[in-house]
Amino acid sequence: MELRDIEIFLALAEELHFGRTAERLHVSQARVSQSIAKQERRIGAPLFERTSRRVELTAIGAQLHDDLKAGYQRIQDGIDSAAAAARGTTGVLTLGLMCAQAFDQASILARFKADYPGVELRFREVVFSDPFGMLRAGEVDLEVTWLPVREPDLTVGPVLAREPQVLMVAEDHPFAARGSASLEDLVDCVFPQPVNPVPAYWMEALMPARTPSGRPIRNDGPRITTFQEAQAVVAAGDAVCVVQGEAARHFPRPGIAYVPITEQPMGVWGLIWRTAHETPLVRAFVQSAVDTLAAAAPAAAVQAPEVPEPRPARAVPEPAVARS
Repeated sequence: MELRDIEIFLALAEELHFGRTAERLHVSQARVSQSIAKQERRIGAPLFERTSRRVELTAIGAQLHDDLKAGYQRIQDGIDSAAAAARGTTGVLTLGLMCAQAFDQASILARFKADYPGVELRFREVVFSDPFGMLRAGEVDLEVTWLPVREPDLTVGPVLAREPQVLMVAEDHPFAARGSASLEDLVDCVFPQPVNPVPAYWMEALMPARTPSGRPIRNDGPRITTFQEAQAVVAAGDAVCVVQGEAARHFPRPGIAYVPITEQPMGVWGLIWRTAHETPLVRAFVQSAVDTLAAAAPAAAVQAPEVPEPRPARAVPEPAVARS
């Protein structure tokens, strides 16, 4: 039995209609009828009962369907696996995620898994006190982080999201009662600082060094390593902290309030990876991200693309996608 004849038989067993089977397989109805007749002659028994009103499997047809379906699926799985291997899209891809990006980028993760079922997707948490260390050490293949990123050895890919930043304060802080704060208000505040040195431009995208009028903002607050530590010092009243908007949605805590900041720039999230280690799996994930974003907002993708083809980060105009 030819593979095409098996496909026709299985399709007819599901559709139970010659016309729909022909449409599904893009063949003529006569081709379907000829294939079934040939199979019935080969087996020596009817596979379908046909009347002017319906088509049904015979007992022998039902048995053949059960036997062939499992084997046909194994054939298709083998072909898909070989094709994926030829594209270099099998193996393990490790994604570094900051804060709650596993939830905010769930649609991209789901699309990648559907597009590349042969790839094992692993996750590692990246802390803001060491934003690029795991990437450079090869512990993650690519990473979701806030932008801009201007590192000569890293490539910046598609922008994934934009969201207003907010101020995290203790619930009894005056800003919580007021319901908002301005950048000028921050001049008298104490901010936590990363325990490790991080690029000043990257940190200032979240916590500016000066107010719009040029007054310096204190940078002598408690030293912290993780977001949980930031919440601890804020809840204790030892500091306030500018955070990405996702924090208010995903990390509500007793004793903490989130208030909007007037004049604060939008937070921008994007994908980054090591330029020298742009693997087929990295490109596959980036493509899934581009496809997901384009499907969610096709008009915006055409008029003002947020997801151009990834390029090295060296000449990135803040906070857009890098261009060489």
